[in-house]
Amino acid sequence: MDSSAIRRRGTVSLATKVRLLSDPRTWPECPRMVTALETHMSWVFLTVEHAWKLKKPVHYGELDFRRLSARQHFCGEEVRLNRRLAPSVYLDAVPLVVDAHGALRPGGDGRVVDWLVKMRRLPASAMLDALLDSARVTRRDVRRIVRHLVAFYRTQPAAPMSGAAYRRRLREGIDANESELRHPGCSPSTEAIAALCATQRALLVRRRDLFDRRIDAGRVVEGHGDLRPEHVYLGLPFAIIDCLEFSKDLRTLDIADELGFLALEGERVGVPELGAALFAAYGEATGDTPPPVLVHFYQSYRAAIRAKLALWHLREPAYRDSAHWRAKAQCYLELAQRHIEHCASALTPDAVSAEAVR
Repeated sequence: MDSSAIRRRGTVSLATKVRLLSDPRTWPECPRMVTALETHMSWVFLTVEHAWKLKKPVHYGELDFRRLSARQHFCGEEVRLNRRLAPSVYLDAVPLVVDAHGALRPGGDGRVVDWLVKMRRLPASAMLDALLDSARVTRRDVRRIVRHLVAFYRTQPAAPMSGAAYRRRLREGIDANESELRHPGCSPSTEAIAALCATQRALLVRRRDLFDRRIDAGRVVEGHGDLRPEHVYLGLPFAIIDCLEFSKDLRTLDIADELGFLALEGERVGVPELGAALFAAYGEATGDTPPPVLVHFYQSYRAAIRAKLALWHLREPAYRDSAHWRAKAQCYLELAQRHIEHCASALTPDAVSAEAVR
C-alpha cells in the first residue's frame, strides 16, 4: 500500500503497520535493518539502539486491546509500571502517525493510528534465558536478582484483601484453566485435566491456612506478574522488564508465587537448581521461608496457566497447526502434574491434623 492509499483509508490494517514498521526507511534513526518479532500480544521492532512494541488489537480474557484508546492507555501503563524495575529501559509511549504526505511515522505531527512503547534495546546475550542456556548463571547472579526484587517488594504495600478473597481468586483461576484446558487439541485426557485441577482446588480448601498466613504476613503484593528468564537483564544497569501491565489483579500475587514461577521456567529449560538458589537467597535476604508445598502448588497453578496461553495460540490462523505450541502446552501440563504430586502428602488427614496443632 502506498502513501496515497494510506491517506485515503480511514484505518490502517495491522498487516500494513507491520510491513511498514519492518522497513528501515520508516524509522528516524535510519537503521540498516529492522528485526520484527511477533509475540502472542504484540509485534516488537528492533532497530540499532531501540526496541519498539506495537500491541495487537486482540482480546483474551482480561486483556482487551481492540480499541485504539485502550492501546494508548496500556502503552502508557507499560512505561509507568516497568520503570519500577527498569527505569533506564522504558523511554516513552509514542504515537504512530500518518503524516501529511501519507507516510507512517513514529512520533511527530499527523493522524494517530496507533501507539508504540519505546525502549532501550538490551543485548540478548545478557538476558537470563541466554545465560541459563549457556550454563553461565552464578550464585552471585541469583543474589543480584533477588536483591533487586526484594528492594522492589519492600516498596509495595500488602494487598488489601482477606485470605478468603485471595483463595477465591485462585479458585476462579483454577476453574478458568480447567475450562480452557479441556480442549480437543490438548494431549492429556479431560479426566487428567479434571484430576489436576481438583487436587489444586482441594489444597485451597483443606490447607487454606497456608494461603491465609501469606496474606496475614503481607506477602501478597502488586508485583511484576510475568517473571520469566527472558525478562531479566543481568547487564548494567540491571533491569527486569516486561511486567504484566494490563491487569493489576493478575500482577497482585504472593512473592513466593512470583519466585516460584521464575524457578519453574528454569526447570522447564533444564536448570531445576535455579529454584533452590532463588529461595535460599530470598530467605537470607528476608527471613521468609515459604512452605515447599505452597511453592509446589503455585508452580502447578502457573504451569497450567502457561499451558492455557500456549493453547490460545492455536486459535490464531497462523498457528492453528503449530506443533511448537502443542508441544509447549504439553510440557507445561507435565510440569503442572509433577508439582501437584508434591502436594499430595499435604492432603492426607494426618498431615492436615499435624499442621493444625502447630
